[in-house]
Amino acid sequence: MKNFQDKPSKQAGFSLAEMMVVVVIIGLLAATVGKKVIDRLFTSQVGIAKGEVITIVDALKQYAIENQGRYPDSLEALVTPDDSGVTYLEGDQVPTDPWGFEYGYEPPEGGNRLRVFTFGGDGAPGGEGKDRDFDNIMIINKEI
Repeated sequence: MKNFQDKPSKQAGFSLAEMMVVVVIIGLLAATVGKKVIDRLFTSQVGIAKGEVITIVDALKQYAIENQGRYPDSLEALVTPDDSGVTYLEGDQVPTDPWGFEYGYEPPEGGNRLRVFTFGGDGAPGGEGKDRDFDNIMIINKEI
């Protein structure tokens, strides 16, 4: 009878080269999937911001209709109950953009159009990509 313990195993495990190939493949897959996930996250943040900007603009227009064409000085007026207890936005605070910053507001004065805007991911004027600024006018004109 043969003793199987006398024979050394030829297949002791994976070689270093095989392990490196697997690590490289996993790294490439993670990088590809990670970029797509980040791109999707940014796209959803922009979509949320666009919807909120349009909602705020609609609330401002409703406010103006009910106040003889006068727009509020700030967005806070939209969540402050009027004499009859009416608010123009849900909740007790003006929503912040998906990046955690306050939306900007410029009432229509001196021939300028009503403007509600976000400074994007960096919260500062200017920027490109995820830091791009946009407003209701750009949304209506389909520039974003």
